[in-house]
Amino acid sequence: MPLEDAKQHMADALEAVRREFASVRTGKATPALLDTVRVDAYGSKMAINQLATVGTPEATLLVVQPFDKSLIADIERAILTADLGLNPANDGNLIRIPIPPLNEERRKEYARLLHKMAEEGRISVRHARKVANDEIKMLMSEHEIGDDQGHRDLQAVQNMTDEHIGKIDELVEHKEKEVMAI
Repeated sequence: MPLEDAKQHMADALEAVRREFASVRTGKATPALLDTVRVDAYGSKMAINQLATVGTPEATLLVVQPFDKSLIADIERAILTADLGLNPANDGNLIRIPIPPLNEERRKEYARLLHKMAEEGRISVRHARKVANDEIKMLMSEHEIGDDQGHRDLQAVQNMTDEHIGKIDELVEHKEKEVMAI
């Protein structure tokens, strides 16, 4: 069981890194840019995609069309305060968000953010490894599995860890190239 649990936790960590990377801005407009924006609506904080449709009619423009027009000001305020470097324009029915080109300083800032997100993913993968290793060692000490099998399992957990950390490294390298491209 520890191997399957570890594999699942590592896969979840990798998927979380992918989702976080999707929210980091490159030069192109993508609806995932607004995934981290939370809007105060109906007495709670809600994801923007639960309150509106987000589209990209062109490469440098996002369009947010609220389901409930009374929330347009709240959505606009949430986008402004999300510290994404975006300036939404509200016309009463929908919100247009032009995506400005990234300057060099902002690109480097995003690259640092990517590395921080990647490190959090690596930490999560290593935590899954530690939990699995502890379980395997406990099973070995209680003689529920043999030493040979225990050592094979420990090696399998290490191989999974190396594989998932390698994938995270590939993701951060690819996304960093995307962000730094002019």
